[in-house]
This record gives sequence, C-alpha cells and structure tokens, in this order.
Amino acid sequence: MQIYLPIAEVSVNAFLLLGLGGIVGVLSGMFGVGGGFLMTPLLFFIGIPPAVAVATEANQIVASSFSGVLAHFKRRTVDFKMGGVLLIGGLAGAALGVQLFKALKEIGQVELLVSLCYVVFLGVIGTLMFIESLNAIRRSKRPGPPPKRTRHTWVHGLPLKMRFRASNLYISAIPPVMVGFVVGILAAIMGVGGGFIMVPAMIYLLGMPTKVVVGTSLFQIIFVTAFTTLMHATQNYTVDMALAVLLLLGGVVGAQIGTRIGIKLKAEQLRILLALMVLAVCGKLLFDLVVTPSELYTLGSGGH
Repeated sequence: MQIYLPIAEVSVNAFLLLGLGGIVGVLSGMFGVGGGFLMTPLLFFIGIPPAVAVATEANQIVASSFSGVLAHFKRRTVDFKMGGVLLIGGLAGAALGVQLFKALKEIGQVELLVSLCYVVFLGVIGTLMFIESLNAIRRSKRPGPPPKRTRHTWVHGLPLKMRFRASNLYISAIPPVMVGFVVGILAAIMGVGGGFIMVPAMIYLLGMPTKVVVGTSLFQIIFVTAFTTLMHATQNYTVDMALAVLLLLGGVVGAQIGTRIGIKLKAEQLRILLALMVLAVCGKLLFDLVVTPSELYTLGSGGH
C-alpha cells in the first residue's frame, strides 16, 4: 500500500515503514539505544531526503524509547537522578546541533555532513565495542573468578560530586553533563538517540552498573529527541508527521518485544550483536559514499 509523504515529497509503502519501525523498536528494547543509527540510513536507502529523515526519526525515537522505559521502570532499573544530569547536557547539545543543521541546510551540505558523521562515529564506536565484547567473552570462558574492574578513575577526581543511589555512585556531575551534550548534538545532526555512544560511556566512563544503564539511557533519550523534534519542526520545517506516525506504531510494539529478548541474552552477547549491526550500517554508508553512482547526472523536476 503506497502512501504519499507530503514533507518528504515521495511515495513509500506503508507496510515497509511499519516494519522498519518495528525493527528499530526491537533494538531500542534490547540495547537501550534509540535505534536512529540504523533507521536514519535505512530511510536514506528508500529515498527519504536526509533533512527529513533526520528530523522525523528523532520523533520516532521518542515513542520507542518511552515504550522501552516503561518496561525498565517496572523492574526499577532506571536511575532518574543520573538521567536528569545527562539531560541537562543533552538539551544544550541539541539546541546547538539544530542551529548547525540549519546553517548547513541553507548551503546545501546537510546530506554530506550526515553521511560523514555516520561513517566516522559508527566506524569508531562499532570497532571499539566489537573488540571489547570479544575480550569480555574470552574472559567469561576462563576458569576462576573474573578480574575486578577498577571503579576509581580520573573521573572520580573531578569537582561538583553528586551521589547517585540507584547506580551506587558518588562522582562529579561534569562527565555526565558532557556525555549528554555530545549525545544532544548527535541527536540534532544525525537523527539518533545517541545510545550507541551513551551506553558504552555510562558503563566504562561513569562506571554505572549494566543493569541500570539501558533504562537510564532510554529515559534521557526521550526528552532530548522530543526537544530536537520540536526544534527541527519550528526552525527547519523538516518533520513529516505521516512518516513519523507509521514509524511510531511499529516502534512501540517492537520495543516491548526487544525488552523481553534482551532479558534472555547475556550482556556480552548483547554488546557484540550491537557492534556488528553498527559496523554493518557503517560499511553500507561508506560504500555509497565512495562508489560512483550508476547515473552521474539526473534531471530535477519542478523547475530546479
């Protein structure tokens, strides 16, 4: 069933969009990521303009993340205080990112920027996560007690310390604010929740227990992506509500399924699966950037 998207100005199969939303929802529930790192490139691949894909996908992430948070809230695996500190940086980063996006859209460089950002960030994060996950799996197979991970790093020497009881931490508020700030910029420019950076940062930089990382990440993602959507809609006019609704419907259902799947898998298995997906998307985007298109010249319509 074909449906016309007024802002994107293209016709797309409605069931395809529902399916894509469902896939991203499953990822959200399993890994604590918004799923935009996968959905936004997929929207590029089916012909959605990059500016519309980025702005609209941020809207879809709100619903899939909210659905995932509800499941984690019932299990009391959300650190709301840490989520609030992350949110302070996230809102500031999103505001800056939207302004940068607007400036690049006006000079016609948004598509190149978004693609390059995806290739660089997904390539680096995916490789690091894959290596770390392999090492964790090897360690789990060795006999004897696992090595204790040091909890005291340079982060613990910074000022403005706060106590986060749900995470059993007493650390400076500066690193969480900075992590949130970076994720906010990525949400505005790349149409992602930023979970693929936030989750590793919360585990390895902040030292948070894995059991509260996913729920806390999703909690912060809800508000940052909602704010990003509002900014894009009012300043760039690139949010396609017809596209957003179809992605929302699939995402809400998928998040509940993903949460149930995530409970049954080990943390190391979850991380290596996420790393492989990140690297696969990165490879496809890099291929599209470097390979010469089949048609070097195209004729625009509408007098352009």
